[in-house]
Amino acid sequence: GTGKAGTPFQRREPGRGHCTGRSPADAWSPRLSGFPLRLCVYLANTAFGQFCLVPLLIRVNNFTILRYLDIYEDPTFTPVVAEKRKTDFSEPICLSEILQSLLETSLHSTSDTFRFRGIQEYLNGYRSGELTPFQVAKNVIAALEDAEKSRPQFRAIVQWDRDEILKMAEASTTRHRAKQPLSFLDGIPVCLKEEIKVVPYHHRNGTEYLGTEPEVEDATVTRKLREAGAIIIGVSNMHELGTGTTGCNPNRYHGTPRNPYKPQHFTGGSSSGSAAAVAAGLCPLAIGTDGGGSVRIPASFCGIVGLKGTFGRISGHGCHPLSYSTVGLGPLCASVTDAAVAYSVLAGPDPLYPYGLGQPKPSLSGILTPDLKGLKCGIDWTFFKACDTEVLSVCQKAVDFLESLGASMVDISLPEVEEIRVAHVICILSEMRDFLQPDFNNHFHQMNLETRLNLAIASQFTALDYIKANRQRSRTMAFLKKTFADVHCLLTPGTACPAPRIQDSDLLDGCNDTQTTLRSMRFMQLANLTGIPALVVPVGYTASGLPISLQVMAKWWDEALLFRVGLKLEGFRDMTAKPAIYYDILG
Repeated sequence: GTGKAGTPFQRREPGRGHCTGRSPADAWSPRLSGFPLRLCVYLANTAFGQFCLVPLLIRVNNFTILRYLDIYEDPTFTPVVAEKRKTDFSEPICLSEILQSLLETSLHSTSDTFRFRGIQEYLNGYRSGELTPFQVAKNVIAALEDAEKSRPQFRAIVQWDRDEILKMAEASTTRHRAKQPLSFLDGIPVCLKEEIKVVPYHHRNGTEYLGTEPEVEDATVTRKLREAGAIIIGVSNMHELGTGTTGCNPNRYHGTPRNPYKPQHFTGGSSSGSAAAVAAGLCPLAIGTDGGGSVRIPASFCGIVGLKGTFGRISGHGCHPLSYSTVGLGPLCASVTDAAVAYSVLAGPDPLYPYGLGQPKPSLSGILTPDLKGLKCGIDWTFFKACDTEVLSVCQKAVDFLESLGASMVDISLPEVEEIRVAHVICILSEMRDFLQPDFNNHFHQMNLETRLNLAIASQFTALDYIKANRQRSRTMAFLKKTFADVHCLLTPGTACPAPRIQDSDLLDGCNDTQTTLRSMRFMQLANLTGIPALVVPVGYTASGLPISLQVMAKWWDEALLFRVGLKLEGFRDMTAKPAIYYDILG
């Protein structure tokens, strides 16, 4: 219950963070798939389950922690932050000039080892006439056909249409021949997560019951990509309704996509297919959505770059509004340069999307600096070290590398880490449960088992839980404002563990692995709860060859700083391992 007599309440002083100094704990929960998962889901949705089993799961996972706190701050229901007006009247360098020099410097790697094909390589081919977007489109189609024949099936792109792809490619080829490309993305292959509306595909959101008719209206990000001349090669796979972080999706339209580095491992989710498509070379750019690490987790697991923009920075109009207060859209790319190019096209206010209307002008000024002198990076080492030893070892070396470039590391203490985790879970699950109420009532038996279990847990959160979680959000945002007065960015590992292995039963019934979910989301939730931007950059591999990432977070609207640090961080890895599943579209 939420109000037993004699319950001791802990008062939280406004403005004073509560630090335990303890490392975040891993929850106790067995990994469920096959019959145990079916049984658990059946019980969770019975009267016994709702009165006994689910409340037990909620207590075991510490989701009741906020119920016994006395928090004075008013709740913040959406983390929209007004930018402090700068009084710098100097003329900023034109965005396209910065992008041009950025793309030119991106090609100066002369080593003959493997590296991903970036946007600049496509553009160079088009400019020289050695390549046309039409040829590229034909190569993409051949790769998509091959991926469908592969065993096990790759399942990164779940809907595509040959005629649609060729039509866009033909128009782009004509523009390039006339030396009149629309933007740096003209002729660049791109895919979008199935949560985002793309004409003429089905807007299924990873389910088998939504989007029964082809979509007739593009989302804002889709429209922006079309206006930039990009070739949309299809829509990518996703964890059903974005309710998990593995990418495991056993329903008939989707199947579980494979990690290009290790096909017996998950891609991460929920933007699973987007990450797999980029890592496998099908396209240098994909778009995902991130409510609890859903861009950054698959980017980390698949060894590519992932950006979650500031809350409201990139329009969410035309996406399934699964969790309105935690989700930010962002690009998944093979390089930080390509992420900056995509960001420059996608960011900006949209009259159809209320949360980004007051945003400052997207800028990339200052991202091309020779070093990182004067940059202060905040690290809470107790929090940072709550990860696998292999992950920690590589990430610590990456931090040392940033230091060698002139950045200074500042020890900080991130207060109330456990409260932040729980507040984020309550917000995202409550908002999803609310939005999916009709689906839960009408399509319950068509949902994946894991989705049903998560929604059963969500139905036990109360209005008081939700308000308390949003009071915690206010506290955490206030702490961050203070922290960002002292440091420019925060550093953590990307995920606390590398990509988990796929068990055979997962492919039939799905799986519920709370332990892995917790460890993949650990460093992600702060940015989703508070709305700050965050970037993951691959920094190495485990002994078995699974990718490892470092995450950089900055204050609201300061994506440019993330790119500045990210560009330098890319210099840390001396090589990029070639994925086991890889298509060289430029041949």
